[in-house]
This record gives sequence, C-alpha cells and structure tokens, in this order.
Amino acid sequence: MTHEPPVPSLERAFEVVADLGPLEDHGMTRAGHRRVIPVVGGTITGDFTGTILSGGADWQTVRADGSVEIDGRYSARGDDGSLLYIRARGVRSGDPAVLDALLRGEDVDPADYYFRAALTLESAAHPEFERSVYLASYIREAHRVQYVAYRVT
Repeated sequence: MTHEPPVPSLERAFEVVADLGPLEDHGMTRAGHRRVIPVVGGTITGDFTGTILSGGADWQTVRADGSVEIDGRYSARGDDGSLLYIRARGVRSGDPAVLDALLRGEDVDPADYYFRAALTLESAAHPEFERSVYLASYIREAHRVQYVAYRVT
C-alpha cells in the first residue's frame, strides 16, 4: 500500500511584540556586514502568554543585495513564571528602497517586503512547544518588531 504524506497547514499559535534598542552596526566582518539589534522587552500572547525579557538580540548579516539574514535569540517569562527560549532564523528582503525606508524607521506596508522566519522553541515547563515546527510572519516598525507564529500541523 502506498501512502501519501500529510499536507501541512498552519495553526495560529502566538503573537510577539518585541521592543528593540538602537541598531549596532559592526560594519564588514569576516561573516559579512554584521548588525546587532538588542531586544529590550515586549509581550507574547496566545498559546504562551507573558513578557519578552531584555538581554536577547537579533544578530543580522546584510547580504550584497540588501536582504538581511535574521538570527534572533531571546527569552520570555510566562505569566505562570516559566521560561520560553525563542530562536528565529529567517530573511527580510525586498526592493532596496523599501529596505532603506525600514532602516530609517519609516512606516512601510508589510506587503511591500518579505519578512519570515523559522522558530525553534525551548521550554522545560512546556515541552509541547519542542515537538512542533513553527513559522512566523513579521512586521518591522521603527522601534519594535511584531510577528504571528504559526504551528505547522
């Protein structure tokens, strides 16, 4: 008997609003044009509800075409006191003028650029988050980033 693999779908899991500190431009390094954006706070709501803790950051590498490789790592403390570690690896790309406007902190329609990431979640108190794959769709604002995370079914 031949079986077909299940067709995945997306199930809304949680929303994050992460407050960001000033961009640190490290310039051209051996890894490429490196930028670091501190995560200084925020909120998470949905399947996990709590506060984004300060101390994380988004370590970015800017590609020659202006696209940005995202490597965000930060933690949240749940309303129940538990911790959730979030790692986001993705890409933000688009027309160079749009990417420049985002860098200047201008209000840009999220339909005008691509900003997606794959999330890895870790939590000793909530191991159910470690048993699924999550994808996120983002909006970049002047001093924060917000996204909706979806569990891939």
